[in-house]
Amino acid sequence: MPNHDPKSWMWDEAIELLERAERMQKQFFRLAQGGGKRPIWQPPVDIFETARHLWMMIALPGMVEGEVQVGMESGMLRVSGERTLPPELKAATIHRLEIPYGRYERIIALPPGHYELDHRDMVNGVLVLSLRKL
Repeated sequence: MPNHDPKSWMWDEAIELLERAERMQKQFFRLAQGGGKRPIWQPPVDIFETARHLWMMIALPGMVEGEVQVGMESGMLRVSGERTLPPELKAATIHRLEIPYGRYERIIALPPGHYELDHRDMVNGVLVLSLRKL
């Protein structure tokens, strides 16, 4: 029997939206099976293709471009590194920790073809890669 009380259905709708937002946030950074030197998280990636380039945007909040390793081999692109806590926060009490820390790696299968890294830049916590089609 549906509830016709506006306060009740609005509250139910708000709770559902909050739950959906939390599920999306958890999916944003997928955790991998960790252990030792193995990566423990995979950054999300957007890929766009134009007539001459593949553009990739990899979310790496708090990372500096020089700390990110990028390599291509056998039609695969590998982005890896480690996101560490700033030294002054290592002894801090953690109240919430939603942005992942530790080793990360993302291996991306490239579309068929030959590519070379043409441009690399870090913009607002996003690694932007341009792969030129050969």
